Amino acid sequence: MRQLHNRVPAVSGTDAGAALERLFELAVLLTDAMELGLAERGLTRARAELIWRLRERSPMTQRELSQAVGCTPRNVTDLVDALEAAGMVARGPHPTDRRATLVRLTKQGEAAAAQMQAEYQKLAASLLSDLSEAELTTFVRIVDQALGRLCEAGRGP
Repeated sequence: MRQLHNRVPAVSGTDAGAALERLFELAVLLTDAMELGLAERGLTRARAELIWRLRERSPMTQRELSQAVGCTPRNVTDLVDALEAAGMVARGPHPTDRRATLVRLTKQGEAAAAQMQAEYQKLAASLLSDLSEAELTTFVRIVDQALGRLCEAGRGP
């Protein structure tokens, strides 16, 4: 993982800039940890996102996957090709639309999704389990508020 250059001391209650710097530091560390874990499984973030979406709702058409991950149909085709070659997904015919192809997780893909989910829960517990319910509720409210402001400013999904 990267060492951050501008490690700041504990944030004072009135220093929004220091709080934002801590959020950036957290984002970098979480991203590095995620990418390292995915790389150990031979996955990229984009491929893992497809597996995650299919875990939520499978099977899906490639068009639905494209919309779900916010990329072009061509990019989804490339991602599905790679995941299919790795044995994680399989394509099949759509039951009512001859032009559409359904993508589903294979047993190997389901196992990968289950492992990602388990590691996600383990990380959540290690980072947040010592917070009280009130602290966790406050934390989630603050993060949601920041995410909402980023989305309103056109900097989020």
